[in-house]
Amino acid sequence: MKRIYKGLITLFFINIYTISFAQQDSTITFEVAGNCAMCKQRIEKAAKITGVSNASWNVQDGMATVNFNSNVTSSNDIKQSIADAGHDTDEVRAKQEVYEALHECCLYDRLGEEKSHNEYNDDHQNHDHEHVVRGVVVQENNRGDLAPIAGVNVHWLENKATQKQSNVEGVFDIKHEKGYRHLVITYAGMQPDTVEVKNLHEILVIHAKDNVLGEVVVSRRQRTAYVDKMNANRVETITARELFKAACCDLSESFETNASVDVVASDAITGAKQVQLLGLSGIYTQLTVENLPGPRGFAAPLGLNSMAGPWIEAIHISKGMGSVANGFESMSGQINVELKKPHDTDRLYFNAYANNMGRTDVNLNLAQRLNDKWSVGLLLHDNFMYNKNMNFSNNGFRDMPVGNTFSGVNRWHYEDGKGLIAQFGIKYLSDDRTGGEIDFNKNSDKLTTDRYGLGFDIDRIEGFAKIGYVFPSNKLRSIGLQLAGSHFRQNSFFGLTTYDNKQNSGYANLLYQDVIGNVQHKYRAGLSVSYDKYNENILQHDFHRTETVSGAFLEYTYAPTEKFDAVLGLRQDYNSIYGWFTTPRAVLRYAPTSTTTLRLSSGRGQRTANVFAENLGIFASSRAIDYENLGTSDGTAYGLEPEVSWNTGFTFDQDFRLFGRESGVSLELFHNNFTNQVVIDWENPRTVSFYNLDGKSYSNSLQAEFRFMPAQHFETKMAYRLLDVQTDYRNGRLQKPLTAKHRGFVNMAYNLHSGWSFDYTLNMVGKKRLPSTVDNPIEYQLGAYSDAYVTMNAQISKSFGAEKNFTIYLGGENLTNFYQNNPILAFEEPFGSHFDTNLLWGPITGRMFYTGVRYTIK
Repeated sequence: MKRIYKGLITLFFINIYTISFAQQDSTITFEVAGNCAMCKQRIEKAAKITGVSNASWNVQDGMATVNFNSNVTSSNDIKQSIADAGHDTDEVRAKQEVYEALHECCLYDRLGEEKSHNEYNDDHQNHDHEHVVRGVVVQENNRGDLAPIAGVNVHWLENKATQKQSNVEGVFDIKHEKGYRHLVITYAGMQPDTVEVKNLHEILVIHAKDNVLGEVVVSRRQRTAYVDKMNANRVETITARELFKAACCDLSESFETNASVDVVASDAITGAKQVQLLGLSGIYTQLTVENLPGPRGFAAPLGLNSMAGPWIEAIHISKGMGSVANGFESMSGQINVELKKPHDTDRLYFNAYANNMGRTDVNLNLAQRLNDKWSVGLLLHDNFMYNKNMNFSNNGFRDMPVGNTFSGVNRWHYEDGKGLIAQFGIKYLSDDRTGGEIDFNKNSDKLTTDRYGLGFDIDRIEGFAKIGYVFPSNKLRSIGLQLAGSHFRQNSFFGLTTYDNKQNSGYANLLYQDVIGNVQHKYRAGLSVSYDKYNENILQHDFHRTETVSGAFLEYTYAPTEKFDAVLGLRQDYNSIYGWFTTPRAVLRYAPTSTTTLRLSSGRGQRTANVFAENLGIFASSRAIDYENLGTSDGTAYGLEPEVSWNTGFTFDQDFRLFGRESGVSLELFHNNFTNQVVIDWENPRTVSFYNLDGKSYSNSLQAEFRFMPAQHFETKMAYRLLDVQTDYRNGRLQKPLTAKHRGFVNMAYNLHSGWSFDYTLNMVGKKRLPSTVDNPIEYQLGAYSDAYVTMNAQISKSFGAEKNFTIYLGGENLTNFYQNNPILAFEEPFGSHFDTNLLWGPITGRMFYTGVRYTIK
């Protein structure tokens, strides 16, 4: 019945989409004259007459692509409309008086007129002569409208004394002298940019959006992963293009080319994965989806597997303290995932993936603009894993559970062009998998001692809405409301143990932001409430609680110049179980030069532990659970106090040019100190205990990264990380188990305009401390530390077609073929007293190869 339900949902939305698509039966591509982003906006708006579903003009090559219904309009009508707006097409010429009335920047070279010799002379692209370079600076507002910016400072990097300012039309003229190559553009309150002028006769278009200056005509390409220089918090953005460097079937695989985040398997049998940031478990990283709560509580352990990589537009990683507007739970950092929006993404995106281990993934993204205000999108993900015989260590257990995971998102976007923006939708997840011994049969062996097995049957449904309004009279003033509600149900079994849980959650966040006098003084204030009802059943033990947290927050930003920001935030919340608590946070950013950025942050975080759901591997072992200190039916969180920590961090980013190309180094230092923590004690091989910290627990993290381009189109990143994570257990202070103190990382990417891409990643992982097994019989004792190991991943892809919209990719993971030989202790006696799957310190599978295809319709 569940599969029939999923199929009907999918067919329903695909049929709706197909019907709307059937009307778009013609596409034309033709030349349109123009110069800049303002031209692009004007051309595309003029082309969207009745019957036109989509119009796009490329600033670089001057070609327009228009999709239209030939029963309603014609190509001549479209071209005439563009010419009436002032732009020549290949067949229709704009009237002279309309052309002359265009913005100063937009006075393009008329089509059909003979160009001067200089415009064809390649010598004028070099930098060995004097010339006046012209450009324009425009700003994009929330509605996508472009307006010139006056008073923008422009100077040559090679000579600051050449500084000029843009006029009231946003236009600037600056004299070029021999050897000058780079322009520096600065404006108060915006991130500065440095652009390389490759052709002195091009009109430079400096495009500003979201307080960031960016050049859009000169071919200076944004990195696939970058740090926002102007954000007070150090936010590292992973773009969708970065995700293409690996297969990236789901969120748990989205960090393979990133040095900051580790994703590790929680145990050797369940397939659960968790992120690690600053050496701390993923439970201390706040995971959000478009700043709404992501999979949390009971949904957290397997939540990374439910979010498809092809859905993702960008991932923002913020280490240390996040904004108080996003809550109080961030302790080691925040990972915010931005999904693809129906109003500004490809109309169709298809991805199919398969590997030699029996895994297949299929993804389909659909987006349709219904009219000027409404857009609708559908994101679908289906994962199949049916190779139950995959067993690299030859211990008789499946390395991964087999079965099916299906998830989907239907979302709507509304924008009235007058300041009101609304997004809402629904998400669904169904996860049905079975693991354990290779010969385990769920129908006959479940909950018997014939063969050891485990299984998950999970459903999650979520609704969400985001409503925002930007005041037309003051673009800096806005109000927003975020809403989310979800239901999660999990039925699972591990050998002879059953574990079932349910969670109902609700969330609301009201946010208002404005300036005090001018943009030097900004503030955000709001109210929030979260509701969680938890129910768990473990054999004869029942745990339940209802937890409501309501609070208010205020965040003030002082930015007197573009070089300095100070952000001070404060939350006051009331927890229905634990009472009142305060969350202060502060961030400072100082940029003494346009290429140097320093940040300092500090603040408090608090969370309530879900000790069983966050440690599912407990049930996949013969360890006895110590229930002595845990409350069961008292309505508290297991009788434990909430976890509290303080995080302080310092970061340094320096950009420079090496080999004549962009390069940079980064240094990060973070200290996390727990004043209270729920300790998961694995040090007795016969039991696992939970108790609140009595003593100290801290993590120190140091990371250094170096990026450079040894050749054109060849990006290289190298990083080293040192971790010191220690906790006071009942038997003394110990290093955190199963966490590497040292890690090295190298990523290289080479991309050609022909569509070929080559990517390579090397990970060097140091030894890890293992939980004590000295009380076991000698045959079941392990050493104090694991081995160090090295893994390598590589991928080759080739894009085809005029728009490079069809891609074939081929890759391999763990090419060193290193895997842990003994991931399960006492595997030959799964119902015996020493069986343990929680001592996983390395890869569980060896060398793997995959292939796939991607196809898009713009």
